[in-house]
Amino acid sequence: MNILTKDYKVIAKGLKFPEGPIWMDDGSIILVEIARGTLSRVLPSGEINVVANLGGGPNGAAIGPDGFCYVCNNGGFEWEISSNKKGMRPILESSSYIGGKIQKVNIATGEFYTLYSECDGISLKGPNDIVFDKEGNFWFTDLGKARNRTMDRGGIYWAKADGSMIKEVIHPFMTPNGIGLSPDENILYVAETEGGKLYSYEIIGEGEVKKLSFPESINGGRLLNKEGGIKRFDSLALENNGNVCVATLINGGISVISPAGELLEFIKFEDPYITNICFGSNNLKKAYVTASYEGNLLEVDWDRKGLPLNFLNK
Repeated sequence: MNILTKDYKVIAKGLKFPEGPIWMDDGSIILVEIARGTLSRVLPSGEINVVANLGGGPNGAAIGPDGFCYVCNNGGFEWEISSNKKGMRPILESSSYIGGKIQKVNIATGEFYTLYSECDGISLKGPNDIVFDKEGNFWFTDLGKARNRTMDRGGIYWAKADGSMIKEVIHPFMTPNGIGLSPDENILYVAETEGGKLYSYEIIGEGEVKKLSFPESINGGRLLNKEGGIKRFDSLALENNGNVCVATLINGGISVISPAGELLEFIKFEDPYITNICFGSNNLKKAYVTASYEGNLLEVDWDRKGLPLNFLNK
C-alpha cells in the first residue's frame, strides 16, 4: 500500500462543514453545508451561492433522472468548535432534531419538498449518503443519530425517485455511511464509519441484495478491507476501473480499495475530516474533495478516471 500526498488547489474556503459534492457540467460544484443547513453551489471562481435553505442537516446529495437534486437530510447535529475556531465537527443529535428525510430540490429555483421521511411506518433517523442506479432508482444509507447515552442502529434503503416506494434492504448496520455501485451495478458498496470498514453486497434484484450468514458476516456484507488501524470511514466514490475511493476521517485522506479488498493507496491530507470525494472535469480525472473540519473544497489531479455517474458526466 502506497501512502501518497498530492498537490491540490483550494477551490473554496469558509464552507460550513461541506459534504456531498457533485461536479456539474458548467464547472461548478453543488454540495451541502451541513452546519449551515443549505444546498450550495461553488462557482469556479470560488464564489459560494445558496441554492436552497433546507434546514436540519443536509448530507449526501445526487442528481436524479429528472434533473432534481435528491438530498439525504440527517436532521441536524450539535457541533464542537475547535479552541482556535479554525475547525468544527458534528458530535450529537441536534437539540432541534425532529427526524431525518429525503428531500427533492429544484436546483434552478431552490424549491424543495420532502420525498420520504419514513419506511413502513418507521421514521428515518439520519439519512447520510445516496447513489442512483441506471434505472433512476436510488440507494441510501441511514447512519442513525447519536445522543449522550444512546445511538440508533442504522440501515440501507432502496427507493423510487417519484416517491412511490421505499424499501428497507439491510438492518441493522452500525453507522452505515458512504454508498456506491460497481461499474456494472452488480455490487453495492457500503462504508461503515466507526469500524472503518468497507462492505460489499451482490445485488440480486430491485432493492434486493444477497446476504452472507453468520459467522461469515455480522451484517450480511462481505468485508473487503481488513488492515485495521485508527480511522473512520465517510462517503465514497468509484473509479472507472472499479476501485472504491473512501473518504477517511481522523487520519484524514482517501483510502483507495480494490474490488478484491486490497488497500492500494492512501492519499493523505492535512484536514482530519476528509468526508467526501467526487470526480469531475471533461475527462473525469480531477477529484473534488471536501475537507470539512476547516471548511474547504479541494481540487486534486487524479491518476485514474472516475466512474461516470448516472444522469451526470455524459
